[in-house]
Amino acid sequence: MKIFISGGAKNGKSMFAQEIAKKLSGEGHLWYLATMEPRDDEDDARVIRHRKEREGWGFKTVEWGRNIALHCEEFDCKGTYLVDSVTALLSNEMFGGMSGEPDKSAPERVAKDLIAFSEAAENVVFVSDNIFCDAAFYDDWTDSYREGLAFADRRIAEKCDVVAEFSCSQIIFYKGAELI
Repeated sequence: MKIFISGGAKNGKSMFAQEIAKKLSGEGHLWYLATMEPRDDEDDARVIRHRKEREGWGFKTVEWGRNIALHCEEFDCKGTYLVDSVTALLSNEMFGGMSGEPDKSAPERVAKDLIAFSEAAENVVFVSDNIFCDAAFYDDWTDSYREGLAFADRRIAEKCDVVAEFSCSQIIFYKGAELI
């Protein structure tokens, strides 16, 4: 099963994703693909908090902040994967280059790689952040990133069996609610 979960910050989507991934895994392998590359103390604290939240759940954490396609051969296709998050992965891919300019090909590449990964895996739960309604105007880099994330999210969601959004701690299902 392939599941896509989006929503605003601190809405419960990560905990919901963990619960769903655990349920899907049964007695099988349970992987947490952490994509954030911490850049400051706040990021470090968030990583520590997320690790503590996963303690005792049976997740094996793998930190892959870039180039998911390069790691595909390492995947246990029979396992269940929680990819947290598409947002961080795209940020790393789009802004992690040496040129100082955003990599505008990153959204298409990230979407393609994650779709290929999900097609090879038995179960995948994707988490992404809803960053599309915060302000009226953004600088060019932010607009480029928001458009790229929307593109990647749409492509991934199209391939998923279940698509849900967290809003004000409420779950809105757009597809596949009966499968959960």
